[in-house]
Amino acid sequence: MEFVGKTNIDFLSMRRGAFALSLVLVLLGVVACVQIARGRADLGIDFAGGTSIQVRFDDPVELGEVRRVLAAGGVAESELQQFIGGKRLFIRVKSSGESASGTAARIEAVLREAFPRDPFVVESSNEVGPVVGQELQQAAVWAVLISLVGIVTYIAWRFEFRFGVAATVATFHDVLVVLGIFFLLDKEITLLIVTALLTLAGYSLTDTVVVFDRIRENLRARRRGTLAEIINVSINEVLSRSIMTSVTVMLAVLALLLFGGDVLRDFSLALTIGIIVGSYSSIFVASALVYEWRMRTRRQAVRVKKQAQSLH
Repeated sequence: MEFVGKTNIDFLSMRRGAFALSLVLVLLGVVACVQIARGRADLGIDFAGGTSIQVRFDDPVELGEVRRVLAAGGVAESELQQFIGGKRLFIRVKSSGESASGTAARIEAVLREAFPRDPFVVESSNEVGPVVGQELQQAAVWAVLISLVGIVTYIAWRFEFRFGVAATVATFHDVLVVLGIFFLLDKEITLLIVTALLTLAGYSLTDTVVVFDRIRENLRARRRGTLAEIINVSINEVLSRSIMTSVTVMLAVLALLLFGGDVLRDFSLALTIGIIVGSYSSIFVASALVYEWRMRTRRQAVRVKKQAQSLH
């Protein structure tokens, strides 16, 4: 079953406009990376450091209620984890210049006021220093770089080197665009967002491979027409499949975005933006880069041939 009917869209004719749009969005992503490296972005507790507090109640408490109480008490940027049984809570608060003991005392006061009939004790309070945050930043960067090297190797082995480079550029493009939009929206950058970016890299690669596979088949079949016509035909042939895949995944992600709660909202938003950007890049970035590279190689070959003939 086809999601859309047979199409005959000249995608490559729009490549210059797409390149201009992508350049603006990628530059925004680069600015976001620079600001993150300088510590001027809204970094989560994992990267910026903060205070971790463990609280044990005598009776189970509702996690959502605790989150609302802390937000109302001025402790909005906190991460909560509830252990089995619902009596023990692990609370992490972003660093605000306050000591760990001071933060623990403030949280304890807020909780005692909100739960006067639910006795609890603060079992521990520790400060998560910036060293841990820096290590996590480095680990996140290495995770992204290693995955991208793997992408180049895989695509180069399955197709050819220029396809691998184009897929990697498109994947970098997707990650930077999502990161730039998150920075523009002043969203918090956490390890969960890094997870979303790596997930998007995999999705973008899969979508790009589908397009590249059809281009390779049509090039091997030596179909009639110019290179631009063959690439356009290939994209149109897989367009229905790509749209159906994107819509199916988008429905699941939108369900998370709407009903997943505060914890998963930014994660779901990153995936939603990434699916749209990934579908766009596989058509307008990756395929267009392969076309430009092949045409440049052909022009260079013709130029060399003419120079050789002129010498004779």
